[in-house]
Amino acid sequence: MFFKESIGRRVFVVFNYTFCIIMAIVCVLPLVHIFAISLSDNVAVNAGLVKLWPVNFTLASYEYILSEAKFFRAMGISFTRVGFGIAIGMLMTVLAAYPLSKTKRQFASRQIYVWYFMVTMMISGGLIPNYLLISSLGLIDSVWALVLPSAVNVFNIILLQNYIKSLPDEIMESAFVDGAGHFKVLFQIILPLSKPVLATLVLFVAVAHWNSWFDGLIYMNRVQNYPLQSYLQTIVVDINMDLVQNVDDLLLNVTQKSSKAAQIFLAMLPILCMYPFLQRYFTSGIVMGSVKG
Repeated sequence: MFFKESIGRRVFVVFNYTFCIIMAIVCVLPLVHIFAISLSDNVAVNAGLVKLWPVNFTLASYEYILSEAKFFRAMGISFTRVGFGIAIGMLMTVLAAYPLSKTKRQFASRQIYVWYFMVTMMISGGLIPNYLLISSLGLIDSVWALVLPSAVNVFNIILLQNYIKSLPDEIMESAFVDGAGHFKVLFQIILPLSKPVLATLVLFVAVAHWNSWFDGLIYMNRVQNYPLQSYLQTIVVDINMDLVQNVDDLLLNVTQKSSKAAQIFLAMLPILCMYPFLQRYFTSGIVMGSVKG
């Protein structure tokens, strides 16, 4: 059955697409500018000649970074953090969302736990109590200080529990009739059916851990233990930090600006590479997990 679109609908579609394209360009242009700076020589960068295209193309900044052990050590810590963060965070989310998706008749204490989780979204213990807790647990200068405090994300739990609620009850009831237990139903029936929302939550957790920098500055006493974003924050904010340490670096046309731009661009690559594989689940996962079907 075909419907004729009204003029107002066509105007809205054109405006919507135009607005989205403009916003996409606004988001991409800074990345292009940073990439162009990283591929330009010191004279062009210091003179402010680089806009959206490299001037006097050179790979000197990337050659310099490849020789920097500190950058790759920080990147390794970030990869470790993201790996543990996804594994622990998703396990906690799944184990919390499944019982909360049950009705009050199936899980009598459900409302108590729902309020318990909701209160944590609105009330925080504060920075100092959090630091004292991490310190008393002996987690300072440990990757666990970056992973465990954010292991339970209430927003992710709500998305997943709403998605599980939208699944037909008959599927789970038939499994219980056949003798399956809760763990078998969860891991063999519900989770395979929840791929869209799980992929979306994995992306959320990965981006949150990868982009987080403040907790690295707080919980790490030694610079050697900084994750990548904390390391980049120190070199970007500290304008007096001299990344060019000898004459050979100057001969390679490496400046602070080009070196910082190259490191920032390399730090974005893992997430940029990860996003296309999960993007197809993103919209469906958010929509299905936000509204009870």
